Amino acid sequence: MTMPVLSLLRILAVASVLFAAHGAGAAFAQATPAGENATSVGATAQAAPGGSELLAGQQAVIRGIATEAGQLELRMRDNAEDDSVLVDVRNRLDELARRLISSGVTFRPRLSAINDRLDQIGPAPASDQPPEPPALRDERQELISEKAEINTLLGEAETLSLRVNRMIDTVAQMRRDLFTNTLSRRYDISTALSPAVLEDLGVELQRLTQSVSSWLRFIVNFRLQPVLMATFFALLAAVVLFFGGRRLFGGLVVPDPGVETPSYLSRLSVAFWSTLLSSATVAMFLFATYFFYNYYAVLRSDIAQMMVTLFNVIAIVYFVYRLTAVIFAPRNPTWRLVPIETPAARTLFWLAWLTALVTGADFFMSKVNDVMSSPLSLTVAKSLFATVIVGLLVMAIGLVKPYRGYDGRPRGWHPLFRGLLFVLGGGTILAAMLGYIGLARFISQQIVVTGAILATMYIGYLSAAALSDLGAFTKTALGKRLDAYFNLDESTEDQFGLVASITINLLVLALGIPLILLQWGFQWGDIQSWAYNIVTEVRVGSITISIIGILTGIAVFILGYFATRGFQRWLDGKVMSRGKVDAGVRNSIGTAVGYAGVALAGLIGISAAGIDLSNIALVAGALSLGIGFGLQNIVNNFVSGLILLAERPFKAGDWIVAGAVEGTVKKISVRATEIETFRRQTVILPNSELINAAVGNWTHRNRLGRIEVLVRVAYGADVRRVHELLMEIARGHPQVLRNPEPMVVLLNLGEGALEFEMRVFLADITSQGGIANELRFQILEVFLREDIGIALVARDVYPKPPEEPDAEPPVLAVPEEPPAAPRKRRKPV
Repeated sequence: MTMPVLSLLRILAVASVLFAAHGAGAAFAQATPAGENATSVGATAQAAPGGSELLAGQQAVIRGIATEAGQLELRMRDNAEDDSVLVDVRNRLDELARRLISSGVTFRPRLSAINDRLDQIGPAPASDQPPEPPALRDERQELISEKAEINTLLGEAETLSLRVNRMIDTVAQMRRDLFTNTLSRRYDISTALSPAVLEDLGVELQRLTQSVSSWLRFIVNFRLQPVLMATFFALLAAVVLFFGGRRLFGGLVVPDPGVETPSYLSRLSVAFWSTLLSSATVAMFLFATYFFYNYYAVLRSDIAQMMVTLFNVIAIVYFVYRLTAVIFAPRNPTWRLVPIETPAARTLFWLAWLTALVTGADFFMSKVNDVMSSPLSLTVAKSLFATVIVGLLVMAIGLVKPYRGYDGRPRGWHPLFRGLLFVLGGGTILAAMLGYIGLARFISQQIVVTGAILATMYIGYLSAAALSDLGAFTKTALGKRLDAYFNLDESTEDQFGLVASITINLLVLALGIPLILLQWGFQWGDIQSWAYNIVTEVRVGSITISIIGILTGIAVFILGYFATRGFQRWLDGKVMSRGKVDAGVRNSIGTAVGYAGVALAGLIGISAAGIDLSNIALVAGALSLGIGFGLQNIVNNFVSGLILLAERPFKAGDWIVAGAVEGTVKKISVRATEIETFRRQTVILPNSELINAAVGNWTHRNRLGRIEVLVRVAYGADVRRVHELLMEIARGHPQVLRNPEPMVVLLNLGEGALEFEMRVFLADITSQGGIANELRFQILEVFLREDIGIALVARDVYPKPPEEPDAEPPVLAVPEEPPAAPRKRRKPV
């Protein structure tokens, strides 16, 4: 049981270390050959420091690394049996390897400048050629000498790098051997079963009692006040955490007895928060107690070691107790997380809790034996007794029948799970009886601690799955608060639920996997090193991918995107709106600014991710090939959109006619244009169709337009009077323009009617529907008053004769065939 109380806090601290080391990782990932040529000799020479200063500085760095590597090698040899020391040595060796790579990268600008200058100077002239100036000859010789010194130093760095890498491999092999020896070491249990062990136990208890009593007497006589103050502060911190959590989470901590059938999500929430809050309260009290005791200097070294171990055991055993209590819920079946019978729930609760208690006691007593330098026989006997009990308890869990079959009889676990429990329990007992005490203790501790971690991770997984269900997030306390504050719709709340589900799964993995690795012999340094390598340099062939760089690039792009949107709103709302800029112009400028900002944010994000923009030329070449075959329409629409935004044949708010589509332009993007018809139908029209076909724009330069009203008058009416009345109606309407002047024409002498057409001009053509309607009403009123008839279209209607209901369908007479003529017989010849 090696998990400390502060495991979660240390996991969070790893993230800060990774981000702090990102700079070194980026330099490592971007390392290139030392002889790479620069593009500008002058700029490179100015950027690089002086040759002598650079050599002196890097020589000191490499010598310091060599000295530190030698010290680490001695420390590695002297602490071959201490795994934590070996992990620290390995981490420092990794840091030395990164410093060596960084030192090699430092010479790159200077070597590029030297090579370029040597190319400019050229080789020394031959003997038959005129001699070169002495200054040029001396400069060439100095550059060649400096280059040789740099190459020599780079060779030393490469040799030292190979040595460091060999030491890293040696540390890894030593740790594997140490772990294997710990588990495979066999003890003679015959001495552990002898009666002398009882005498050793009595002596050990007496020594432990004397040690603790002497410390307590010291506390009472000399340090009572600091101890009371430390205990008070620790208790105060725990009380604040407990009651603050109860006030913050409210009903999520205690199950509501009034709810008869709580949902599974409610049960999971109560189980999670109640376990977390109570366990965190106990852990806070224990941590604060040790912290203040150590701060007030009231702990002896032996008491401090035993107290740390005891506090760890108490925290873990209490966590397992709370976890089993919420999973099996022996006293509250309605809030039980697993569908098992109540008697079986009580039995499983006690068996699981006793297993954790025995394992914790074994771990604490092992630390006591180490501190008190107990006899080996006593240590073996204690571990033998504890591991056998743990094995029996695990096998007893496998014998429980928690379910009830269809026939009403008790039913046991699934055969595979029951077999696994028997293998673990029996394996623990067998390893202990054969003398492999280390292996037996390892198995028993993993059953308790790793099992508790896996159970917690499984609860988190179930919580995430339940939270991702449709409408589940709305029923949670957080969902209700968000709905009350922001009035979110159902789809948005479901998206929040999906994000929360993904976040919970990531947290479960980020916290659970490191804790499990800690139980299986790995150290914090291992986890930190693996995490650093994962997030800074994931190699795929010759390509190095930095996860932190990618996340940084994504974050930069998101910030640039939102900054662009904010600038668009400011430009449209504060600048162009005050300048009385036309709405179409504002839309075009806003669209152009938006695309330019997103493109710029994308380029900056790519650079922040550590991707060389020159490599995008390869991608552009591949895209050009794809454009030539399959992306012609997309590129055509894109270019057409840019033309529409630049030339602006129509803008947002214009009334256009494009083929069979007629309506108001709502939005112009680079791929398509959004048009809303007068029936409120949204039509997405590709930009290429608007460029390649004729488009009518009623409001291109202004909203001035003409409408026509057709009037059919019956023959016999006074056409002059009709013309005069229609002109009066047109001129009398307040929204009809005087210039251009309205007109009325006798359009046609039609069949059955005289066809007049009233043509009027409006300042706003978009209001033509209402004005034309008013004009028709006025025409009808005037014609009725003047007794002028409206022509009607005459139609001839031929009624269908009624059918007799009982009439039988006519029978078609079939003409009779005429009788056949008699055949004449031929006379024989």
